[in-house]
Amino acid sequence: MVDAKGRNMKCLTFFLMLPESVKGKSSKSSKKGNASGGSKLPPVCYEIITLRSKKKKKMSAEIFPTKKPASTTATTTTTTVQQYQQQNLNNNNTIQNCNWQGLYSTIRERNSVMFNNELMADVHFVVGQPGRTQRLPGHRYVLAVGSSVFHAMFYGELAENKDEIHIPDVEPAAFLAMLKYIYCDEIDLTADTVLATLYAAKKYIVPHLARACVNFLETSLSAKNACVLLSQSCLFEEPELTQRCWEVIDAQAELALRSEGFCDIDAQTLESILQRETLNAKEIVVFEAALSWAEAECQRQELTSSTDNKRKVLGKAMYLIRIPTMALDDFANGAAQSGVLTLNETNDIFLWYTAAKKPELQFVSQPRKGLTPQRCHRFQSCAYRSNQWRYRGRCDSIQFAVDKRVFIAGFGLYGSSCGSAEYSAKIELKRQGVLLGQNLSKYFSDGSSNTFPVWFEYPVQIEPDTFYTASVVLDGNELSYFGQEGMTEVQCGKVTFQFQCSSDSTNGTGVQGGQIPELIFYA
Repeated sequence: MVDAKGRNMKCLTFFLMLPESVKGKSSKSSKKGNASGGSKLPPVCYEIITLRSKKKKKMSAEIFPTKKPASTTATTTTTTVQQYQQQNLNNNNTIQNCNWQGLYSTIRERNSVMFNNELMADVHFVVGQPGRTQRLPGHRYVLAVGSSVFHAMFYGELAENKDEIHIPDVEPAAFLAMLKYIYCDEIDLTADTVLATLYAAKKYIVPHLARACVNFLETSLSAKNACVLLSQSCLFEEPELTQRCWEVIDAQAELALRSEGFCDIDAQTLESILQRETLNAKEIVVFEAALSWAEAECQRQELTSSTDNKRKVLGKAMYLIRIPTMALDDFANGAAQSGVLTLNETNDIFLWYTAAKKPELQFVSQPRKGLTPQRCHRFQSCAYRSNQWRYRGRCDSIQFAVDKRVFIAGFGLYGSSCGSAEYSAKIELKRQGVLLGQNLSKYFSDGSSNTFPVWFEYPVQIEPDTFYTASVVLDGNELSYFGQEGMTEVQCGKVTFQFQCSSDSTNGTGVQGGQIPELIFYA
């Protein structure tokens, strides 16, 4: 094709399928045409675009844009998808563009638009307990691709043809989180919904979402929620999470038993905790925790919180508390005056403490084994000199990291190199400047080069692959032993410790030498 100036031109013609409405009209016209002469309708040409040949290279650049425009387009597309998802969370999405499919380059992005969207929805779910339900739209094909349970529900031999399905045992927020994963391939978990989402993922067999929920719980696991998560992990049959919960409960038993979550566990979980041999807690703390649980259980059963009712709801769990192993003062001032023990039980336990011939008791009389503390020693030798190591209120500090979760119970410290002496020690443990634990105590040094333990009030949970700062400020004899030939990496059992210098250290302690020779921990 040649234009007026004699230049070569190229034509591109776009042929489009006729709409049904047009087809109807054209069919009548074709019949008339056939009747008259048998002619057929020519293809409909909507537009002819003329391209100059010299602009061919520019056209190629437009078809294959440079990285910068692609990045901008991708960002715009991602933002648009996120806007649709945010709208869909409230089920208020409206697609205003009739060619919305063309806005997205991947099937994942187009599926994301369908999340919680009424457009083309062929099933609805009424989710939640009566009075707190939420009606959510779904698309059978997408759901069946994401879950074998949905596949059986919609396409199996016993497929349901209902347009509305009631799900009273799943929370709406959890069901939406599962739908978001199925439609958008995104995992959106919060501390408030993760347990309910795990239940939904287990029910509808969405294993990757369930695994993500478990990982989230393991990461957020602490003494405050360990007892509740222990109960849930047994319900969901997650042995790895169960083991993690036991590690926290054993090492930080007193914190776990005094947490609010302990009162929310079921009776079976209560019994498993009370009979635990490795609980690292005083028995009076175990007893007080059991009474707190009993009071909460009375409220759940709509009973008055009397001593008789507390004893009734505890049942056989009462005998799992090792009351005879308490210190005599704890028993006399605590358990004996609580009212939950019978008069005969109180008398027999007093005789157990004092009489040569001890009576038989229904309570377990052997103390718990607890946990054995381990020690990470970071120096290969120690020494003393006439002009060091001195303490004048300055801080000795070192940073460390581990490759597995542990619980730091305290530090091992050097003592006097000039005979026996008493030291006052203020120990601290920080993470990125945030104080996690501290204690002020005294220890007696016998003049040897041994280390002497100083304990935190409660063991501090240490997460892997993060550096923590251990610090101590000592006040005592001017001279003490100090460590030499320090190691940057120490293997203690299955745990690897790494050490580096701390900017908080103002008294000379570092990786190669100084104080804080030992970290005392449970693993």
